[in-house]
Amino acid sequence: MKYSSVIVEDLQTAADFLRKFCERSGLVEVQAHFLNAEDALNYLSENLVDLIFLDVEMPGATGFDLMDRLVYTPQVILTTSKTEYAYDAFQYNVTDYLKKPFTYQRFLEALQKVQVKKEEEDSSSERDHIFIKSDGKLIRLKNDDILFIESMGDYVKFVTAEKKYITHNTIKNLETKVDPLRFMKVHRSYIVNLSRIDDIQENSLYIKGTMIPISKAHKARVMQKLNIV
Repeated sequence: MKYSSVIVEDLQTAADFLRKFCERSGLVEVQAHFLNAEDALNYLSENLVDLIFLDVEMPGATGFDLMDRLVYTPQVILTTSKTEYAYDAFQYNVTDYLKKPFTYQRFLEALQKVQVKKEEEDSSSERDHIFIKSDGKLIRLKNDDILFIESMGDYVKFVTAEKKYITHNTIKNLETKVDPLRFMKVHRSYIVNLSRIDDIQENSLYIKGTMIPISKAHKARVMQKLNIV
């Protein structure tokens, strides 16, 4: 598995040095490099990444300012030549703190921490939300607010009680992204929030007045999941 990442570093030589380490490891895909926090924030407001390599002192906003303004929480490895930010780094719960200059071995140790933290997050049952990209921005949807997800070809529609969100994705891909304890695919075109089902009649279920078909291929699993005999 490769971790998607961005480098936020105002010194080009330092960014090039870090990018070479990422490429050498074969574990990190650098999607972009930014010389300041503002440009990075514009990108991160529309794109999800697993990891940010983040300098602290840059022109304009600092690395800590960037973390304050992020709408989601990717892992962060701080890269700085100073040690006085260590306490603040601890307060922000960053994954690691690399003091420049650092060796390739020290870089690999930081990636090991990323992997451990990722495994802990993946094994946690506290996945209470999902991020989607809609209308050019990232939106945080709570699981409890999602009624169902409907396929629209190359797009899907997330339906909540208050609003509908359309995003470029597929039902097949979302099957692996949503919490399997809360959501279930009941038809090739629908994933439903099991806790929001109001009624089931024959080969259909109802959520807030909307009829959703249950395919023959999925009906037995739906009945089993809902403890219907």
